[in-house]
Amino acid sequence: MDDFDYIVVGAGSAGCVLASRLTEDGKSRVLLLEFGGSDRSVRIQMPAALSIPMNMPKYNWGFATEPEPHLGGRRLATPRGKVLGGSSSINGMVWVRGNPLDFDGWAKQGAEGCNRDTPHDLAPIKPAGTETPAAASRASGRLVKSLLTIKVPVPIRIFVIGGKNGTGPAV
Repeated sequence: MDDFDYIVVGAGSAGCVLASRLTEDGKSRVLLLEFGGSDRSVRIQMPAALSIPMNMPKYNWGFATEPEPHLGGRRLATPRGKVLGGSSSINGMVWVRGNPLDFDGWAKQGAEGCNRDTPHDLAPIKPAGTETPAAASRASGRLVKSLLTIKVPVPIRIFVIGGKNGTGPAV
């Protein structure tokens, strides 16, 4: 068996970043272990299927909370990814700009620099169009936001257009 300088258990977001950072010196040998399989499934990669992997034992460990007394004893599902990328691969994460009124309210409550006039974008994120996400990731290892450009199939396009002008199917 080979010798390793580090063993990282779990190839979720943190495990992958940690393993990558540990190998940056070019000398360290890292073993990254993941129980789950690949995240290269259409069920994970297709945005419209965001709830499917969360409900599949193949991709989700199936954890739940203890019975919640204020919810009639119900247990709440807490999806945790069992796949490369961990929970980040099975969640429906979306980046949304904050509401300016929220920032103003926080500033009034004493959070200095949180008003609507303060830039709130995260420093490592660059505006779309300045470089490709892949190039930026390779160069910096940091997240880069960009606008998603996809070709939408005709039935979905009709549904979206119908929804915008009120003539689409009732949902």
